[in-house]
Amino acid sequence: MELPQIPNLIYYAIPFFIVTVIIEGIAIFKKNPEGYNIKDTFASLTMGVGNVLVNLLSKLIVVFVITFLYENFRLATIPFTWWAWLLILFADDFCYYWFHRIGHESRFFWASHIIHHSSQKYNLSTALRQTWTGGFFSFIFYLALPLLGFHPLMIFTQMSVSLIYQYWIHTELIDKMPRWFEAVFNTPSHHRVHHGSNPLYLDRNYAGILIIWDRIFGTFQPELKEEKVVYGLHSNINTYNPVKIAFHEWIDVFKDAFSAKTSLANKLGYFIKPPGWKHDGSGLLSEDLRKEWLLNQQKSASIKQN
Repeated sequence: MELPQIPNLIYYAIPFFIVTVIIEGIAIFKKNPEGYNIKDTFASLTMGVGNVLVNLLSKLIVVFVITFLYENFRLATIPFTWWAWLLILFADDFCYYWFHRIGHESRFFWASHIIHHSSQKYNLSTALRQTWTGGFFSFIFYLALPLLGFHPLMIFTQMSVSLIYQYWIHTELIDKMPRWFEAVFNTPSHHRVHHGSNPLYLDRNYAGILIIWDRIFGTFQPELKEEKVVYGLHSNINTYNPVKIAFHEWIDVFKDAFSAKTSLANKLGYFIKPPGWKHDGSGLLSEDLRKEWLLNQQKSASIKQN
């Protein structure tokens, strides 16, 4: 198979990221000085730089595993044709949806993904606030792709396309896209919901490029005018220290597991179960918070009617 010459798209996109972060920052500051925090932006950029540097190591593992599976266990050989690129867009995006969803539903994966949600601001720099640990294991959600017969070059190129696409949706400067676009694709409006700490918005809109997966699997939530998004975590960490941002949840999950006076199975539960889970049943999950919020809304509506 003759391989096409495809450059590393992320490296070409970095100058664009930097320029647009600066332009957006100026626009936000002029509109509302209190809406922009330069320390938060630098923390996000530092996390992004750290992610790139760590990925120089983790990519060695990922490239080896993906290539090994493709060369030895693939079920077919998919050529570099237009329909193959269309097919891998859907296949990669489907894998991303489940990688992202599990990243919220299992605390082991959340310990890595929480970094991306730790900012209480929402702008283009937030897109660059990335994990320093996730690259060593997140690729397991994509192992079906080389087994199906997608060439590693095609896989890594589509991963880069997905990452670049998701950059522009981290902004408040764009309200809504056309209705047809909002129905099919992930947008700033949809992704603002995903970054919300509001109970209604928790663990919703996991999409990468296509929002259709959330609509299919019941995790879609539109952004509501009457429910302004509050960014950040349910319990914010309030730090700009990149080391604390990168590792605070890993420290907490190990503390919770090893300090819990319970069985080994329950200790493992602190890694496997969703964030907020506790072995004694005292923890609150995102579903519990959402149900409590909806109940309070119903009570408020009932009082107003009476």
